[in-house]
Order: sequence, then C-alpha cells, then structure tokens
Amino acid sequence: GIQELTGSDTVASSSTSTNVVPSSQKGTVSGVAKAVSPSIVEINATSNAGSSTGSGVIITDEGEIITNNHVVAGASSVKVTTNDGKQYTAEVVGTDSKKDLALIKLANASGLKAATLGDSGGIGVGDQVVAIGSPEGLTGTVTSGIVSALDRDVTVSTDEGQQQQQQQGQGGQWPFEFGGRQFNGDTGSSTTTYKAIQTDASLNPGNSGGALIDMNGNIIGINSAMYSATESSASAGSVGLGFAIPINTVKADLPELRAGASN
Repeated sequence: GIQELTGSDTVASSSTSTNVVPSSQKGTVSGVAKAVSPSIVEINATSNAGSSTGSGVIITDEGEIITNNHVVAGASSVKVTTNDGKQYTAEVVGTDSKKDLALIKLANASGLKAATLGDSGGIGVGDQVVAIGSPEGLTGTVTSGIVSALDRDVTVSTDEGQQQQQQQGQGGQWPFEFGGRQFNGDTGSSTTTYKAIQTDASLNPGNSGGALIDMNGNIIGINSAMYSATESSASAGSVGLGFAIPINTVKADLPELRAGASN
C-alpha cells in the first residue's frame, strides 16, 4: 500500500486494492475480522454528565486513534481498551464537531497494530462490508452487511450539552436526522449535516467511532449514526439504519485534527 505522509506520522493508506487479509481468507468476514480486530479499540469517556462507551480505530502504531466527536465531547477523562485487553489513558488531540470526528492519542503506547485506511471513493452500492466495534461494551463485536447507499445526508447535534444528555438518557443512543425524520430523540438546535455511507450491517450505540471495512481489510468509513427500531408492531419488519463517515473525509480532516483543532 501507499504510505501517506502527513506531518511526522505515517498513516497506512491505500486504494481499495491493498490486501490486509491473507489470501487464503480473502473475501471472508472471518478473514477481515482476524486482520482488523487488533486495530479497533473500546473507548470509555467520562464527563461531568456521566460516562459513555464508544469505539475507535488505531491509525498509527504509537496510538493515534480516530473516533466520533460525540464519543469524547466534553470528556474530562478518556480510557481506551485495546483488543488484547490492555488499558490506556488517552488525551483528546483534536475535534471537529461539524464532521463528528475526533483524534485521540494514547499515553505511553507503542507497537500497536494500525489499521489501513482505504479509499471510500472506490466503493459501490451492494459491496460487502464488515463492521467492528464495541456495541453495549462488548469489545470486538463483528457484524457484516452491504453498502446500501452513498452520499446520504445525516444531521447530528454539535451541542456538547445535548450530546452528554443523550449519552446519559437514551441508553447511549445519539440522536440524528435522516430523510426529514428524527431518530433516537431530539438533535437540538445546534446541528451539522455530513455525507455518509449507509449500511445494513447491524450497528449498536457502542459502535460509534468503530470501523466499516471492505473485504480486503481496508477501513472505508467510521461508523457514526445508527438506529434500531424498538419492538413495536408499527416498526415490525423494519431493519436498522446505519451510517458511516467516509474514510476520505477522515483523511482530509486528519492534518487539522493533528494540529489540535477544536471546532
């Protein structure tokens, strides 16, 4: 794969052709899970409003991690658990509430397995994808599905207070708007809209900040908004909605996040 140099840190970056998955397991969900799970972490963020759990993706071997802004918004303390059960303290380096992205950095970490960032411009509707995250605090949970649609407009709250209330009140479900409807509660008055990949891979609240991955093991998106219908006859047969921020958006935002942006 091509090594993309941004600043002094190197992020493994590739077009969709790089094979992270061994050829004997190519195209299998188990192969992708085995190759990429070591690069996915669980994040526990504590703020004065309570605590929230999300996921993150390791992008350098020294512990730079991409996650959603709403996972770490307003956090006074951030703890990270890697796939092998090790725990680290992390600091928030940069945040971008308009794209719902954040960069955090582990203290005293080395030799971690960085994920390979793919090219979200190369994916198509119907492509198979794998999602890895920590839904409900279940570290390293793997689900699979397809890309259902591209360039979907998803609207989320940028208001820290609102986000913290939601972390507390909705069982960790963050509100968002899609197709003129609100899901998981009220997004409030301060919102931002971004273009997202829609997937039918099963996503739960703790998947926020986790990875959406192509069948070669390249990260193509950061899972960010999800809705699963409650058990009621009105929504019987309704499949969950899942959205991911395209990885090309993340790559473009990285220099600003590294520079300590806090917008």
